[in-house]
Amino acid sequence: MRADGSCFCITDHFSPENANDTAKETCLNWFFKIASIRELIPRFYVEASILKCNKFLSKTGISECLPRLTCMIRGIGDPLVSVYARAYLCRVGMEVAPHLKETLNKNFFDFLLTFKQIHGDTVQNQLVVQGVELPSYLPLYPPAMDWIFQCISYHAPEVTASVLTWGSVSCSALLLNSVMSAFRAEFIATRSMDFIGMIKECDESGFPKVASPFRSLGLNLALADPPESDRLQILNEAWKVITKLKNSQDYINCAEVWVEYTCKHFTKREVNTVLADVIKHMTPDRAFEDSYPQLQLIIKKVIAYFHDFSVLFSVEKFLPFLDMFQKESVRVEVCKCIMDAFIKHQQEPTKDPVILNALLHVCKTMHDSVNALTLEDEKRMLSYLINGFIKMVSFGRDFEQQLSFYVESRSMFCNLEPVLVQLIHSVNRLAMETRKLMKGNHSRKTAAFVRACVAYCFITIPSLAGIFTRLNLYLHSGQVALANQCLSQADAFFKAAISLIPEVPKMINIDGKMRPSESFLLEFLCNFFSTLLIVPDHPEHGVLFLVRELLNVIQDYTWEDNSDEKIRIYTCVLHLLSAMSQETYLYHIDKVDSNDSLYGGDSKFLAENNKLCETVMAQILEHLKALAKDEALKRQSSLGLSFFNSILAHGDLRNNKLNQLSVNLWHLAQRHGCADTRTMVKTLEYIKKQSKQPDMTHLTELALRLPLQTRT
Repeated sequence: MRADGSCFCITDHFSPENANDTAKETCLNWFFKIASIRELIPRFYVEASILKCNKFLSKTGISECLPRLTCMIRGIGDPLVSVYARAYLCRVGMEVAPHLKETLNKNFFDFLLTFKQIHGDTVQNQLVVQGVELPSYLPLYPPAMDWIFQCISYHAPEVTASVLTWGSVSCSALLLNSVMSAFRAEFIATRSMDFIGMIKECDESGFPKVASPFRSLGLNLALADPPESDRLQILNEAWKVITKLKNSQDYINCAEVWVEYTCKHFTKREVNTVLADVIKHMTPDRAFEDSYPQLQLIIKKVIAYFHDFSVLFSVEKFLPFLDMFQKESVRVEVCKCIMDAFIKHQQEPTKDPVILNALLHVCKTMHDSVNALTLEDEKRMLSYLINGFIKMVSFGRDFEQQLSFYVESRSMFCNLEPVLVQLIHSVNRLAMETRKLMKGNHSRKTAAFVRACVAYCFITIPSLAGIFTRLNLYLHSGQVALANQCLSQADAFFKAAISLIPEVPKMINIDGKMRPSESFLLEFLCNFFSTLLIVPDHPEHGVLFLVRELLNVIQDYTWEDNSDEKIRIYTCVLHLLSAMSQETYLYHIDKVDSNDSLYGGDSKFLAENNKLCETVMAQILEHLKALAKDEALKRQSSLGLSFFNSILAHGDLRNNKLNQLSVNLWHLAQRHGCADTRTMVKTLEYIKKQSKQPDMTHLTELALRLPLQTRT
């Protein structure tokens, strides 16, 4: 605090010359008051806490105080209290004078001298009085010891580290463990064999003399590699000791760390040996039930290093190791880890029976965990992992084996709808691949196989819950059947889709929110109409039987009161019927004769087509009249213009009735001033432009009959 009341900060470049006499006198007064404290421990901690204030008094104040405070700690008789006092002094020393390493080393050597008191009569008697067991007492030391060692090892030269390690460990497991926790992993790894020798010589009751140091050594070896020539010897020497551990928790804590070292530097043979040893230790008395976290880490480390799953599953003890996960939730998590690794690292499709059998078992475990309480997010995750596996299975040109795999998968994963959907898509792709590869060679065997694929889809789709999922799959599967010249099967798919439409609810659940279904139904029907153009009529069911059935369903469906979706669908039907009246259709499927080939422009077919057009148009006009009664004039204007555009694009305006209807619709769109003038202007400009085409001269007269309404 300056004389004017302001504060100043003690920076690294601060010197006593920067402080005035008042500040120095105040600071000195503080230290005199601290010196008058009679109790040793309070006096030590208070002085250590303001050690940095020595910069007010002299440049050498801190370097003089640190050794004195170090000696002061020698007066603390309790070794546990003294080690925490030294840890605090090391912390303060690193903050105010990190270059003064001698004080740190002195604290370390003083600690070594007092550490021997733990086994002295004084400490032992005190523990008896307080009712504290040695195994509970000794673990109180490592936090302070670790801090002291970390301070010493910070930027410590190799010589200093070696002297501290080899000359001061005194074969104490407690000290050795702290040394390996504090020093750099590279330093420990290069001297692994020396540390193993010291761990073996440790003899200290009350502390896990082998488990904790070996775990610390294993953690260092996971971060830094030992000399290549020592690697096998390190594993052999370490595992000889680890495998003799009687306490299952001590054993698994060590084994879990050393598994990574084994996977990192050795082959599946050594990994298999380690896994077998873990099974041997953890199976008796079901010890594995208390060690699921460590066992999970072992699995994660193994799959992190074995990306080739043919090698992984050839490890004899890998699957028996998985059997130790008896708790369902834990077992499922482990299976998810395995499948996630497979999806990430499997680059090429596989048909390896070892991989397939193992992963089918893993996926079945995940699937069987699904019940009524399973969250949707969890179902999505499990489906994603199982689908990832299914996509990576390929038997090449052995299509029958591929289909057999899909059949088996369907029976195993029947409770996850996204998996069934994936299987249906996969079978449809299989049918199309068969068609491509067997092109020009349509044998009975090939046809039978395609029909088997089609039957698979037809049987599976009804088991799905989502109604639009079923509709779209019926349509897609029907398209595949049609592409493979399976006409009766295609008809069956399309009929199934038509019969399902009445079941579409008014509201459907989309991502947890209820949404109106009519827009989704409109989208589906538009796709359906595009397919129906090329579907040939069945000889026993009359002309356009599928279109008629679909129109009946649309007519009977209960639409929302204020909805115009029905009319939009009817408009799409007109587009379909217009395309069906052409001499040659816009597109075809290879080796499938559509109605343009079957009827060849037959007058009876065209007459039936026209009747359907008139029926649909009557429905549209009736709806437009009803909108006028309901005073829904804006909707009437919009629908009227849309109907006009459909007639313009798909109708023959040389027909007088159709020409007059288009004029009436144009006037209707503008009648109540609800039309978009900009749209009307652009539409009229388009008609005038088209009238200049050689075969479109009749549009010139039409354009003259379409006035634009002016607004005043």
